[in-house]
Amino acid sequence: MECDHIRILDLACDGRWDEAHKLVQECSDELSCLIHAYLHRVEGNINNAKYWYGHIGVDMPNNSLEEELNRLYAMISKSKNEY
Repeated sequence: MECDHIRILDLACDGRWDEAHKLVQECSDELSCLIHAYLHRVEGNINNAKYWYGHIGVDMPNNSLEEELNRLYAMISKSKNEY
């Protein structure tokens, strides 16, 4: 199953956290794990966010939620341009 990363982030931006979380839970690629971590940062569940960053072997970045959101959108854009 291909994960619609943009849709997940768009849902999160629209305040539809539960829907975004439900969709991202169905995906297991690296970008989905980063998005999953971001969603838990938005929720305020830092321990769970650290788990998802650690799940793919990276530390939680020391950036704002807005910076992280922009970074994730940029990563999606870059991955789509690689095909």
